[in-house]
Formats: sequence, structure tokens, C-alpha cells
Amino acid sequence: MTSRNVRSSEFSANDIVIFGGTAGVELAQKSCKYLDLAPGRVTISRFPDGETLVKIEEDVRGKDCFVVQSTCPPVNDNLMELLIMIDCLRRASAKRITAVIPYYGYARQDRKSEGRTPITAKLVANMLNTAGLDRVLTMNLHADQIQGFFDIPLDHLTSAPVLARHFLTRNLHDAVLVSPDVGNIKFGSDFASRIGGELAVIHKRRLTADAAAAVRIIGDVKGKRVMMFDDMITTAGTVCEAAKLVRQHGATDVYVGAAHGVFAGPAVERLNSSEINEIVVTDTIPVRPEVKQRLRNLTVLSVADLVGEAIRRIHEHRSVSALFVKQ
Repeated sequence: MTSRNVRSSEFSANDIVIFGGTAGVELAQKSCKYLDLAPGRVTISRFPDGETLVKIEEDVRGKDCFVVQSTCPPVNDNLMELLIMIDCLRRASAKRITAVIPYYGYARQDRKSEGRTPITAKLVANMLNTAGLDRVLTMNLHADQIQGFFDIPLDHLTSAPVLARHFLTRNLHDAVLVSPDVGNIKFGSDFASRIGGELAVIHKRRLTADAAAAVRIIGDVKGKRVMMFDDMITTAGTVCEAAKLVRQHGATDVYVGAAHGVFAGPAVERLNSSEINEIVVTDTIPVRPEVKQRLRNLTVLSVADLVGEAIRRIHEHRSVSALFVKQ
């Protein structure tokens, strides 16, 4: 059995402990730094057969506990680890357990698109509820209705303020904000209200699970700098097709921003061969070192302060909705 000790130093704070899972340890540490706290100590081990063992290395009885863990690839491993950590904290008599899930896996399976298919996003919510969870803090859900899948409080943050501040420093004049598909208009409109500029929309046709074709663009991008925003970049098929289309319609530059950088399958190759000036994602998902090394023009922004402030407000029973105000 191999072990990884996430934190070795002592933790002491006013009845609050923040733990980081394998896919959330760095974000947890940064959020704790924002709050001037030390991360909670936990050892996560893997048996040779793939089973996961979690051991909380400090007293959590009667404490307000937060577990930071994205259910990103490998989705099943990270999800199972989160469930085990919740169960572990419940059995250790934690007063309240909040799962901080910056990236919610299985979010695209939010409805029955055809017969005899599951609604896995709801199944995941049921599993988290059953494990003993009290509250959820997440960010940029692929489908807003997932909030209703939980019978416990859920706070839904957006990375828009973090991404908007970055692009405002670029002083992109004559900018047009482009939504790479019709279903993402709300996200694009949010950026348009924060950054300013016109909004255009691309109509796409889904070919396969990992491929889409951009059909036409609704709006004028000729001679403009285009900023495209999406909730996630998975295989990059949608964003690369969209970038190609706006270039064909006369866009001078293309900048891409996304909350979640999944970068699965052919994503890196597609992005490197595209005419995109800059690709900006946040650290809701740990970007793999090989992706950072190979992907040109990649910028990774941190949402740690935003997550840390939300944790503070939840712990102090203050409004989290204040963080949604346009910044």
C-alpha cells in the first residue's frame, strides 16, 4: 500500500478545518493561505488493488469541516475518494461537512436525452447525500438544474470575476464576446456585462460525443478581437471549430477563457494547431504538468481567494450571494 501525507503540520483554528483531496490539495492550500489557516491533515492511501483508504490525522469532533475535491479525471477515483472522506468525517463526529467541488463530474449527464439512459448527475448527488454531506459549494455547473438534484444547501459560484479581471488587463479594444454555442449564452452574457462589448453566438451541430461542427455565427466579428468563454474545455473540439469560424469571418485575434480546463483526449493537439492567441483557465481542476509543458499560450488563474471567501462566509453563516455581484 502506497501513502501520501497531504499535510504534516499542526492545525489549530476556531472550529473550522479545511481538507484537500488528491484533486483539490493545491486549491485547498491556497484557500487556507487566503484565510490564514493551516490545511487539515489527512493521509490518503491506495492499496495494490486500487482501493482507497482515508485517515483523518486530527480531531474533528464538533468542527465545521470542508473537503476540497474536484471530481475531474480520473472521475471515478476522485469521486470515490470524496465519498470516503465524507464518510470518514461523519464517523469522526464532525459537526458539519461541506464538500467544495470546484468541478462537478458527470454534470453533462443531467437529463435523459434518449430512452434507457441514466441521469448520472442526479445519481452522484444521491451518493453524496447518502455519504452524510451537509452542504455543497461548487463552481460553474455545466447545467444549472443540477442545483435542484440536492436536498441540502448548495452554493453555486462563478469564475467570471476572476476571468474578467484578467481580460480587462489586456485592454482589448474593439472586442466582441462570442458564445461558442447557443447553450452557453448566459455565461457569455455575464462576461459581456462585466467587460463590455458586443455579444455574438455560434450555432454548432454536435457530430459525436467528442466532436462538433460550427455551422454559422450570429453577429459581426470582422476586424474585431474575439473573446470566447465556455464553462469547460474538454476535447477542445467546440472551441477550436469556433475559433476557426470567427477567423474565417475576419476576426483579427482570438482569446479563449474557460472555468474548467479538462484537456482530455486530443485537446492539446487541437489547441496547439488552432489560431488562438491565448487560452485561459482556472485551477478548479489541477492542470497536469505535461499539459502545461506542451500547451502554448496557456494561462492558469486561481480561484482560491473566491473559494476561501465563500468558505469564510459559510462558516460564519453570512451571505454567499454577495460574491455573485458584478465586480
